[in-house]
Amino acid sequence: MEEIRRSAPSVEEAVEAALKELGLSEQEADVEVIQESRQGLFGVGAQEAIVVVRSRVRPDSPTGDELDEQAEIAAEFLEGLLERMGIAASVEPNLEDGTMYVDIIGPEPDDEDMGLLIGRHGQTLESLQELTRVVVAQRSEMRPRIVVDVEDYRKRQVDRLAARAREIAKRVAGSGQEEALEPMNPFMRKVVHDAVAGVSGVESGSEGDDPERHVVVRPRR
Repeated sequence: MEEIRRSAPSVEEAVEAALKELGLSEQEADVEVIQESRQGLFGVGAQEAIVVVRSRVRPDSPTGDELDEQAEIAAEFLEGLLERMGIAASVEPNLEDGTMYVDIIGPEPDDEDMGLLIGRHGQTLESLQELTRVVVAQRSEMRPRIVVDVEDYRKRQVDRLAARAREIAKRVAGSGQEEALEPMNPFMRKVVHDAVAGVSGVESGSEGDDPERHVVVRPRR
C-alpha cells in the first residue's frame, strides 16, 4: 500500500499536496492526521499540520461500504434539515466520476427553494456542504468524502471549471507564462489540478493560505 507523509499550514493543504503527489482522489485514499496545525502566540509555538495519506485497494463495490455509509448519514441529515425548513425536496446519493454526490432535487424545475439553498454564487450551498461534512465526520468517525449538490449546480460548476482550467493550461503551454486562478476551496482546486494534468507541458500547484489559497498553472519544469 503506497503512502506519503506531508506537512502544511493546515490539514486540508497537507492532504491536497499528498493526494496530488500520489495521483489519487479522496475516494481512493485513507487520511491519518498525525498533528493538527497551531498558530501559536506571536509566532511562538506555531506548528504545521502533519498527515499521512495512504492509497487503498478499490473494493469490489463501486462505492465501498464506508462511502455508502457516509452517503446514508448525509442523506438522513439533509432530509431532516429540509423537513424542519419546510422545503419539499428529495435527497439521493449519486456516484459520478468517482465522487459521491448527495443530490437535493426539487419537486419541479426552477423551484424557488432550490435557489435559496444554493445562494448567491453558491455560498449557501457551501455552508450546507460544510455542515453536512461535520455531521458525517461525527457520526461515522471517518474523514468525509461526500459532496452535497442542489439541482446539479455543483456538477455544472465542476464542468465549467475543468473546461476553463484546460483552456488556461493550453494558453500557458503556448505562452510559457504562468497564470493564477482565483481562490477556491480544496474540492475545486482538485478539479483544476486534475484538468491541468491532462494537458502536456504544464503543471499546477497551490499557493497561499486559506481562504486565499489558489492554483497556479505554470510551464512544466
